[in-house]
Amino acid sequence: MLARRSLLVFAAVFATVFAAVFAAPLLAQSPNDSTIRAILKERVDAGRFVGVVVGLVTREGTRRVIAYEHNAGVQPFDGNTVFEIGSITKTFTAAILADMVRQGEVSLDDPVVKFLPAGTVIPARDGKQITLLDLATQSSGLPGMPDNFKPKDATNPYADYTVAQMYEFLGRYQLTRDIGSKYEYSNLGVGLLGHALALKAGKPYEALVTERVLKPLGMNDTRITLTSAMEKHLAPGHAPDGAPAHNWDLPTLAGAGALRSSVNDMLIYIHANADSMSRPLGATLAMTHFARRPGPSTQLMLGLAWHRLKGPGGTTLVWHNGGTGGYRTFTGYSEATGEGVVVLSNTAQSVDDIGMHLLDASFPLAPVPKQRTAISLAADVLDRYLGTFAITPAFALTITREGTQLYAQATDQPRFALFAEKEDEFFLKVVDAQVSFTKDSTGAVTGLVLHQNGANMKAVRK
Repeated sequence: MLARRSLLVFAAVFATVFAAVFAAPLLAQSPNDSTIRAILKERVDAGRFVGVVVGLVTREGTRRVIAYEHNAGVQPFDGNTVFEIGSITKTFTAAILADMVRQGEVSLDDPVVKFLPAGTVIPARDGKQITLLDLATQSSGLPGMPDNFKPKDATNPYADYTVAQMYEFLGRYQLTRDIGSKYEYSNLGVGLLGHALALKAGKPYEALVTERVLKPLGMNDTRITLTSAMEKHLAPGHAPDGAPAHNWDLPTLAGAGALRSSVNDMLIYIHANADSMSRPLGATLAMTHFARRPGPSTQLMLGLAWHRLKGPGGTTLVWHNGGTGGYRTFTGYSEATGEGVVVLSNTAQSVDDIGMHLLDASFPLAPVPKQRTAISLAADVLDRYLGTFAITPAFALTITREGTQLYAQATDQPRFALFAEKEDEFFLKVVDAQVSFTKDSTGAVTGLVLHQNGANMKAVRK
């Protein structure tokens, strides 16, 4: 996904996705509307989401839309409600690439530098150049984000990152491994791909994706720049703790995550992806689904942007998720049933488990976190917990305070607020995780325990 997540959040998301890979090989029919609504209601009422819209489409094109929201701040959620779809945008960039390949405008084996301004330097290794295929399969060797990505506004972090900054980073970066040898999810890589394709076409990315994908499919509520109708239906985003979140702008890395869309539009898109015979783009979209490179596990392969997960009984789910500062999204389809699923939420909490479960019921829903009530602690009490606590030699949690708010920051990750439930027990709102502090016989804090996903990870105060 596009959002910059902590290691804690990353672990929570993907543990759910892969936990049931070897579960019972049963491909159950998707639940009925009332069951899906109950799933959404339980999570919204527990405070995990402000609102969620789910869409399902059969191989024959029959659609269902189920929504549930609480104090959403706009008219009731439905299939026309607009969300930022984040990294699902990457699959649209892959669709543009496939279309340009079919039209003979580019080749998957073309070096990306071929389409950039003369004199632009792109890192190479052992005489091999980064190709369009390498970028589209998350195996270019480029990092997830460039080291000169230092936003002035953390609430809209990509807005001030420029093309000049991207070129500056690429011109000096040294690849640490062979191109094409390993999966590493890279917003930079797919953002560069979208940028290069736009330069080749001689038009901005938004105009290119509209011309090649959105207009042919009749997706009128999918754009980067909100139309008046989209603006009217935009669901305001929320941070993981429910606080209002700023919408994101991605002028340079648009191809990695800039699109906004609705469930109704996304059902058009995923149905077209699931049916290679559909017109006008079925054959083009099918090119993006073939397994081309290994993913991060033996069960996961990469097409052009799309992830291919081999599930129970040999079934394959083709999927992608997305996230920005105030939204989380999922879309995918089952190759066995041809059914497609879309899940869009205006809260930055993962919806992957819902999407996977609706595609294949043997993938379990994540447990709904129990509702916790925060209490206030005095600043002098909070100061007892400040410091760095090592879980492993390479991974630690640093606890800091601003006013009466405590924060936890994992190594090389953003910081997140900690909320006191008891004097020595705290919880995170961004993920179902808790931190309890341990003391010696004198009452001095000597360590902590991170509780997450059934594990209790002990850390010693440095």
